[in-house]
Amino acid sequence: MNQKILIVEDDPHILLGLEEVLRSECFDVAACNRGDHALQAFNKHHPALVILDVMLPGMSGYDVCRALRSRKITTPILMLTAKGQEIDKVVGLDLGADDYVTKPFGVRELLARIHALLRRTAGPSKVNSEACFKIGLVTINTKTFEATRGKITEKLTAKELKLLQLFHAHPGEVLSRDRLLSEVWGYNYYGTTRTLDQVVVQLRKKLGDNGAEPRHLLTVHGIGYKLAS
Repeated sequence: MNQKILIVEDDPHILLGLEEVLRSECFDVAACNRGDHALQAFNKHHPALVILDVMLPGMSGYDVCRALRSRKITTPILMLTAKGQEIDKVVGLDLGADDYVTKPFGVRELLARIHALLRRTAGPSKVNSEACFKIGLVTINTKTFEATRGKITEKLTAKELKLLQLFHAHPGEVLSRDRLLSEVWGYNYYGTTRTLDQVVVQLRKKLGDNGAEPRHLLTVHGIGYKLAS
């Protein structure tokens, strides 16, 4: 089941953009455009994360955040604001917000912060705790950074290993280039997607996919990559 995110935002253009981006990342999305409707929407949808604008009609984002936390609700809250002053961030975090993004924000940064908050609340990932896992006939050793197939052992870089762990955690799921860059390189990465494409080419070689039609890491044109399930 896809995780649900509740967006509380009164700007229709920003709201539409957020909905499209999150749905492209396979999240379920619920939305409302008033602060005084946010608590009712939360109770109805039980989201895994709330994206909460600060300036809202009916009730401010600060008051919504305060109300949620006063009810002992620990769901992560990512606040949005057009303000850049440090004091505004401090107020929001003191009220219980988990993170802050200042408008205008980049899609890659926003997604990275969302995934980071969801990972934090989900606890340790199973794949990250595994010393070894398999992709096809290739054994990946996370302790030695090695990929072994038969008698052939290939060394893996840190980025290559992180990518393989991410693909292994989501077999058959299409992972967008933005998501891969956000989770492996970090939201503050400002390079191009060509870097990702080059690493995937090297990974295919190390997985034994040297032909024109790879068997493991498949390209989904216009979106990203997926691990064949």
